[in-house]
Amino acid sequence: MRLLGLKTFRHGIHPGEAKDATKGLAIQQFPFAPRLVVPLAQHIGNPSVPTVRPGEEVCRGQRIARPEGHLSVAMHAPATGVVRDIALTPTILGRMSLAIHIEPHAASTQEATPGTPCSLDAGPEEILRAVQEAGVVGLGGAAFPTHAKLTVPDGKRVDTLVVNGAECEPYLTTDHRVMLEQSDDLFVGIRYLLRATGAERVVIGVESNKEDAATLLRDRLPADLPVSVEVLRVKYPQGAEKMLITALLGREIPSGRLPIDIGAMCINVATTAEIGRLLPLGSGVRLWGITIGGPAVRRKGNYRIPIGTPLRFVLDTVGVDTSVARVFLGGPMMGNAVSSLDIVVTKGTSGVTAFTDIEAEWAHRRVFPCIGCGYCVDACPVFLNPAELERLAGSGGYAAMRSNHALMDCIECGSCSFVCPSHIPLVQHFRVAKAAVRKADAA
Repeated sequence: MRLLGLKTFRHGIHPGEAKDATKGLAIQQFPFAPRLVVPLAQHIGNPSVPTVRPGEEVCRGQRIARPEGHLSVAMHAPATGVVRDIALTPTILGRMSLAIHIEPHAASTQEATPGTPCSLDAGPEEILRAVQEAGVVGLGGAAFPTHAKLTVPDGKRVDTLVVNGAECEPYLTTDHRVMLEQSDDLFVGIRYLLRATGAERVVIGVESNKEDAATLLRDRLPADLPVSVEVLRVKYPQGAEKMLITALLGREIPSGRLPIDIGAMCINVATTAEIGRLLPLGSGVRLWGITIGGPAVRRKGNYRIPIGTPLRFVLDTVGVDTSVARVFLGGPMMGNAVSSLDIVVTKGTSGVTAFTDIEAEWAHRRVFPCIGCGYCVDACPVFLNPAELERLAGSGGYAAMRSNHALMDCIECGSCSFVCPSHIPLVQHFRVAKAAVRKADAA
């Protein structure tokens, strides 16, 4: 579908972009905290298993936890130091997770431990193992292990890889900077992806507010790569997997199905660049690029931050306004509000966004009954009826919400909540309903 000459999808919303403060700032190294806490469950699936003990010295980049089964990844030391403890730590989801606590050596040069490089000529299985050992996960919120996502099941085929450079979430600009600063890593990563999946072509989707990135990628595109760069209309949630594939390929993913069922696979641009940076060196994920911004942050920017950095240290380092009232891991639309500053930055963190009490007032507005305006229906990018789902959620009708995949098709983008004039927190109610359905399934 094209609107104003640019590819896009139907429905969606247009929240303020709020990217001007950081989109022109290069990614810079963030300092090491006095203690780094590396959770063993930074991804969906089985937690990693520690391979170190308290009191043991570790080198930066050293593997400190191994994968536990296929749906799991390795963990690596973000800094040279000593393991002080293996103990529980709070997470953004409200649960406790076992974590490796490392005290970095203040006088260390923090040079990374070299690993075994993965050749670009390696076979698919070898590349997938290297991605798993590197500890790479996606930025889709659930931090799905990338090697598992890249595994093509028997009987399936991928003809097109979609590399997601839309970055439609307000305030976040790291993907934009990655495309500008790490184009070589991105193209190397694409070579690995093509070998691993057997895809025939790659389409990189970039929103029109990142035209400079699209131009640079086109100018530097290697002649032997079957890659095209497509500019998309700025609209939220353009970066959602289903929306992006529909906009770029004109294919709709059926209810209850996955992109691979229509011959496509979608992977984030930063994740792709990370693969291209790590695998030639045989390295593991030690740092993660995130945007730290929002009205309450004084030194806004894009940072390459050590995994396991406590949020309290992050905010103390960049400085925040005294009226800071609300902090999100991620952006304001799909991010999660934090309940404790002891939570740490993990591989699935796309940003840290802090708001003052002025902006936080918006989240505490009085909720009124639904007036049947239909704004939520017009906004929903997957064509659900949020008002009807809300009515069922209020009466505990979770089974009815699930019928025809209606509830589970919700991508939790928050578009319905954003446009609701009654201020009903629709997406939060849908998350509760999903949790109840999953609990019933497990029982």
